[in-house]
Amino acid sequence: MKFVNPAASVFFTDRQTLEGVTDLCIAAHQDDIEIMAYAPIAACYDSGTRDFCGVVVTDGAGSPRSGEYKDYTDEQMKEVRITEQQKAARLGRYRAVAQLGYPSSAVKDGKNPDPVEDIYRLLTEIKPRYLYTHNIADKHDTHVAVALRTIAAVRRMPKELRPERVIGLEVWRGLDWMCDTDKLCLDTGAYPELATELLQVHRSQVEGGKRYDLAAVGRRYANATFFASHNTDSMSSLSFGIDLMPLVETDITPRGFIAEYISRFAAEVDGAIERLS
Repeated sequence: MKFVNPAASVFFTDRQTLEGVTDLCIAAHQDDIEIMAYAPIAACYDSGTRDFCGVVVTDGAGSPRSGEYKDYTDEQMKEVRITEQQKAARLGRYRAVAQLGYPSSAVKDGKNPDPVEDIYRLLTEIKPRYLYTHNIADKHDTHVAVALRTIAAVRRMPKELRPERVIGLEVWRGLDWMCDTDKLCLDTGAYPELATELLQVHRSQVEGGKRYDLAAVGRRYANATFFASHNTDSMSSLSFGIDLMPLVETDITPRGFIAEYISRFAAEVDGAIERLS
């Protein structure tokens, strides 16, 4: 397919088509897909009815680097990270991974229409049943920007072509702070070896000073254990999501949307203190 950004590309692991993809994850950086979207990756891994595809919006040029990568230029890091993401796609049996190749500054520029247009073109080509992206309370600006561009693109789609579900996932700020009734719980317990291997594929990060292989998997185990204080664990590993459908189906602003969740959390904490004082 044709993209606005000439640096964009699609890497297919098997069939050279996006037809039949059911689960689509739109992420900011290489490795974000494997950190936040393991639940749908695992659900599609051996499925005869579901297929996963990933999208990385930025080019990876600003990645942290140390060790053997400490002297790599931005151009060298871009190539390394593109290759790592392709390896993850093969390992995870994704149908494909698209890398849109935008610098973070372009994605964070709310007046730049190009990232939204390229995301829109992918969405209308794939027409996924389930869509995953970053949550808009993430503490990484580029992650928030990608979520906002994704929501803008979905809003442009005809209603009959929109995904059934749009879910925001956790990377640089977990969603444990949300009220339990607001959390979407995604089971990440399947294929535990694969969960770690997918993160270790991103060698430039894991061996370059960011142990995402330990941190992301550890967070999932922690989510499962600390989710319910008075019940035994119903899942061994889980990630939390936030339902972004109201941002697609209504004219609520992103600020107003997330403020409602924060308000409910504040009321829950305040109520417990008042009740127990």
